[in-house]
Amino acid sequence: MLHLNIKDEIAPLKAVVLGTAKSCGPVPKPEDAYDPKSLEHILAGTYPKEADMVKEMEAFSQVLQKHGVQVFRPEVLDDCNQIFSRDIAFVIEDKLIEANILPEREKEFEAILHVLEYIDPKCILRAPEEVHVEGGDVMPWHDYIFVGTYTAADYPNQITARTNQAAVHFLAEQFPHKTVKSFELRKSKNARENALHLDCCFQPLGKGKAILHKNGFLVEEEYQWLVDFFGKENIFEITADEMYHMYSNVFSISPEVVVSEQSFERLNTWLREQGFTVEEVPYAEIAKQEGLLRCSTLPLVRK
Repeated sequence: MLHLNIKDEIAPLKAVVLGTAKSCGPVPKPEDAYDPKSLEHILAGTYPKEADMVKEMEAFSQVLQKHGVQVFRPEVLDDCNQIFSRDIAFVIEDKLIEANILPEREKEFEAILHVLEYIDPKCILRAPEEVHVEGGDVMPWHDYIFVGTYTAADYPNQITARTNQAAVHFLAEQFPHKTVKSFELRKSKNARENALHLDCCFQPLGKGKAILHKNGFLVEEEYQWLVDFFGKENIFEITADEMYHMYSNVFSISPEVVVSEQSFERLNTWLREQGFTVEEVPYAEIAKQEGLLRCSTLPLVRK
């Protein structure tokens, strides 16, 4: 049996579902793109090739295994993009919550049923239909659950709006002993301004540090709350260009070990200066789909 346990983003990782890039299908048609960055690459003819993405995910998997993490992979579905396992479910404490994602992605959840067999069925929750939520917007952080959301009236027309107000209420009901703190994110059809999920503009790290991008937040006070919470001196503020390249979407294996993209020189230098061990992997092709390291993981157990 797997005893689910996730209380934050950084405790030593024991078990995780890492997505897969195998059989991810042909290049999508422009009208089928889920996000502006993928669309940009589809139109430019630079959309990533399956073989390159498989190699990148393999490098990530090897780093996880090197650190003693049990790595589960989804069953491979034909012609289906299953890279971003963070979207389909997430764990808070000892509960796995199946996300309500875009309907055409339902089968991605079915591809991890072999993993769910190790989990007590009482610990698996399904969000009600009106609750829209994706794991990239949800961050358990000790007594808090940080949630990225979008509540403007044009929510239904924004394909980049993934987590709604109903999700904030749902999480508050499920975890009454936690403070659910929501942040309005900037949604845009311009990939350089769009914060698809909370982890595209914010990431808490070990040692009291955090990565942040001010323009990802619609409400300045909410951004300021995070600055005050972590302390300005502990924050690595990324530029718009760095947000576009997914600098905040790194992944902590433990409070001391961070997996990061090999080209993030400014960030990786800073992390090392703060005393982190940085495991660099190639992930630039996967980044073209507006997701990076955190997006491709579904942590199940942290110590």
